[in-house]
Amino acid sequence: MNAALIDRWNETVAADDEVLVLGDFAMGRLVHTLPLVALLHGRKVLLAGNHDRCWFGHHRGVEAGTARYLAAGFDEIWQGVVDLEVGGRTVLACHFPYRGDSHDDDRYVAYRPADKGAWLLHGHVHDRWRVQDRMINVGVDVWDCRPVAEADLEELLNPGGTERPLTRRL
Repeated sequence: MNAALIDRWNETVAADDEVLVLGDFAMGRLVHTLPLVALLHGRKVLLAGNHDRCWFGHHRGVEAGTARYLAAGFDEIWQGVVDLEVGGRTVLACHFPYRGDSHDDDRYVAYRPADKGAWLLHGHVHDRWRVQDRMINVGVDVWDCRPVAEADLEELLNPGGTERPLTRRL
């Protein structure tokens, strides 16, 4: 599985591309998963999620976790909710959606952004949906196991935008 994920990432991402990972990069034992960061093309920024040991919601070990993720090859670690520009439009990015979860009940409600009408790029729900209301799930689970290209996101953000065949390059 890891080899296939690395191959699809590297088929999609060039060395000079920047990829924002919206959390849950490393699950399981870090000794096995974090070294994979170095095998991935591009400049990698992690917006930490609940399964990442560097996520501020864990309250303990965040500094050590952050140092470990940076040493593994992430260029930056971000926390919480950030503003991004996609195709000239400001959107929010957070690991968590406004609502919805990978489980039946919404967890981590205190860490979710407030829905004030902005589009939101998020992870966390895994394969539950791709687009719902103004939320776009950018998790690889629903994008052919690849990072999502900005052009694909821009198309979804445009009025009347619809999902289209994936762009293979960021």
